[in-house]
Amino acid sequence: MSTTPSRAAAIDAPAIAFSGLCFIHCLILPVLSASLPSLGVLAEAEWLHKAFVFAALPFSLIALASKQTSAIAGGLIVVGFSLLVAGAFVEALHDYETLLTVTGAIVLASGHVVRWVRTNASGQS
Repeated sequence: MSTTPSRAAAIDAPAIAFSGLCFIHCLILPVLSASLPSLGVLAEAEWLHKAFVFAALPFSLIALASKQTSAIAGGLIVVGFSLLVAGAFVEALHDYETLLTVTGAIVLASGHVVRWVRTNASGQS
């Protein structure tokens, strides 16, 4: 599927935003919850971690389905998404959940940034 830069932006911009929300949730919300205990409920909400993964799935799949997605962008998207899945769904890795999620969010967003930059530079996705 070949797309225009604006279509690529419609895929990559929300994906990058979701990764940013994941990052904020994992690193900033726990600090805020120490100040405002009512936010502690969101900091520990397991369903929210899973919801972020499900929200990222369609954007990642659409980006990967694009014939013009580079191997580097595709690899970053696959690795980042895999880390998010591991952090949210693999109970044996619970002690590493924050590390996996933060790393996954950064790597996933990086893949979408690479794809977006490449799309804008070449006029394709």
